[in-house]
Amino acid sequence: MKAIIIEDELDSRETLRNYLGKYCPEVKLLAECPDIKEGKAAIQKLHPELVFLDIEMPYGNAFDLLEQLGETNFEIIFVTAFSQYAIQAFNRSAVHYILKPLDIDELILAVGKTKERLKAKQEVNHTRLLLDNLSAGNIGKQKIALPLMDGFEVVRIQEIVYCEANDNFTHFHFVDGSKSLICRKLKFYEEHFSDLNFCRVHRSFLINLDYVKRYIKGKGGTVIMENGKQIQVANARKKAFLNKFT
Repeated sequence: MKAIIIEDELDSRETLRNYLGKYCPEVKLLAECPDIKEGKAAIQKLHPELVFLDIEMPYGNAFDLLEQLGETNFEIIFVTAFSQYAIQAFNRSAVHYILKPLDIDELILAVGKTKERLKAKQEVNHTRLLLDNLSAGNIGKQKIALPLMDGFEVVRIQEIVYCEANDNFTHFHFVDGSKSLICRKLKFYEEHFSDLNFCRVHRSFLINLDYVKRYIKGKGGTVIMENGKQIQVANARKKAFLNKFT
């Protein structure tokens, strides 16, 4: 994979270069840039497949660079000290990140995932999806890329009514009555929808609270969704669910 580093700190560039050379031999480093001005020029000249990108740099940040470039045809691994909230936004858009100081295992994992994505030749622009999500005024406009057996599907988060566990997969059920089998465990989406209006009410169900129509009392109780689906609430999760409505 042809790659460049855009990072203003010399020590960080050297560390990343050394780690890549020792632990990620599949990465061919084409250039190192200290700011977005040089980074933009290197991207336009060298056409990398992968960019290691810091967030805060002189003369603008990473998102300024991405806006200036417009459409992008390379993968990004953010090397950042950003907050957990921003990291969740990156994850929902399927963009890789590594927290500073660099962890070798995380670097190897991110590079491996990027290699798989390039190999699959996915056509969706994940960088544009990231920017759209960060600039969206409300959750109804945010999107997520869902991995399928034969590719991926891009949907608006607000179109998800509930998610149902199926061993190592998850069934997503949508407002229009359709459903998709997604190649990730339900726990992954429980974690990454944690700052959204979703609630895990059962070991097998993660629901969008916007589509709750009725709650029937019981040991744990039963939720009736707007599409008519009845979902049992686990007794251990009842209090957390009810607290969402108080």
